[in-house]
Amino acid sequence: MLAQARETVPAPGALPGEQRFQPKWDGYRALVFTPWPPSPGPLLLQSRRGSLLHSRFPDLVTAAAHLPDGLVLDGELVVWAQGQMSFEALQRRAASSGRTAARLAVETPAHFIAFDLLQLDGQELLHVPYGERRATLEHLFVDRELRAPWTLCPETTDVAVAQEWLASWTQVPGVEGLVIRGSDQRYRPGARALYKVRRRETTEAVIGAVTGTVRRPRTLVLGRLDAAGALRPVARSTPLRPEVARDLAERLMPAQPDHHPWEGVRFTTSWGSRTSLDVVLVEPDLVAEIAVDTALERGSWRHPVRFARLRLDITVANVPPFGAGAGGPARG
Repeated sequence: MLAQARETVPAPGALPGEQRFQPKWDGYRALVFTPWPPSPGPLLLQSRRGSLLHSRFPDLVTAAAHLPDGLVLDGELVVWAQGQMSFEALQRRAASSGRTAARLAVETPAHFIAFDLLQLDGQELLHVPYGERRATLEHLFVDRELRAPWTLCPETTDVAVAQEWLASWTQVPGVEGLVIRGSDQRYRPGARALYKVRRRETTEAVIGAVTGTVRRPRTLVLGRLDAAGALRPVARSTPLRPEVARDLAERLMPAQPDHHPWEGVRFTTSWGSRTSLDVVLVEPDLVAEIAVDTALERGSWRHPVRFARLRLDITVANVPPFGAGAGGPARG
C-alpha cells in the first residue's frame, strides 16, 4: 500500500476514519514473512519491488526467533551507522552477500520499523480496519516483549504533535516527513491510498547543465562549490513548467568548449542508477532558488528538487558551499 505526496497535512476527513500520523522513514520499504507450519523455512524479507533480501540481512533472520509463526509485517528497513541512520550504509548492506553480509551485520546493524500488521497466526488481516490492525500490532510488541532490531513505529492522532514531528524530527538523518493513514482504512496493496508530507526547505544552487536543450530546457542539473572552489553536482530538478522553461531559455548560455568544470563528467538518470543522462552544459553563472527535502547523501540530494525562481540578486559566491545541506539563506 503506497502513499501519494501532499504539500501540507490534509484536513480531517480526507481519509476514512480518524487520521493517524507516523514519521516517514528514509529507508527501504519491506515486508517480513515468518514461516507458517507445515511449511518450514527462515524469515523472508521482501522489498517493495519484490526482491528477496533476507540473505543480505542475517541479523534480522537470527532475530526472527522472537517473532510468532505466520506473521506478515509491513514496515521500513533502516541501518544504523556511526550513531545515526544511514541510507548509504543500507545500500551497502542490500548489495552484500556471504561473509561481507555477515560482517556488515555486525558493523552496521539493521532495524525493522513496523508500521502495519497484515497477517497474524496465519490469518490475513487486509480487510480489517487499520485502527484494529494497529491495536493488534501494539499488543504483539507488548506480549512478545519485542526489542531491537524490531521497532514499533511511533504514531499519534494529535495534529499539533504531528506538526512538531515534521518540524523537529526531520532534523534527524533518516526521518524525512510524515505518513498519514485513516483508522478505518483497509489495506489495499499497490494503491496510493495513504498520504505523505515531506519537509521541504528553500536554498540555493548553481545551474550547471540542463536536459533538453538550452532553448528548451526540461530539467536543471545543479551544483555547489566545494572547499577547493570546484563545482560539484548536488541535485537534478523536477521537470520545469513551460513558462519557467521559456524564461530560463532567455538567460541560459551554452558553455564554452573545454572550459566547463563538468566537461567529461557522466551523469545518471537518478540516484543509484547506472543509466546515463544526456545533459547540455551551460555557463555556471546563474543561481537558482530550489525547494529540497531532507534526503541528503554525501552532499547531494537523492530526490529531485523543485526549481522556485532565479536569484539574480546574488552571485555564485553567495551560494551555500557543497555539503552544507539546505544551509539557510544565501550568504552575502
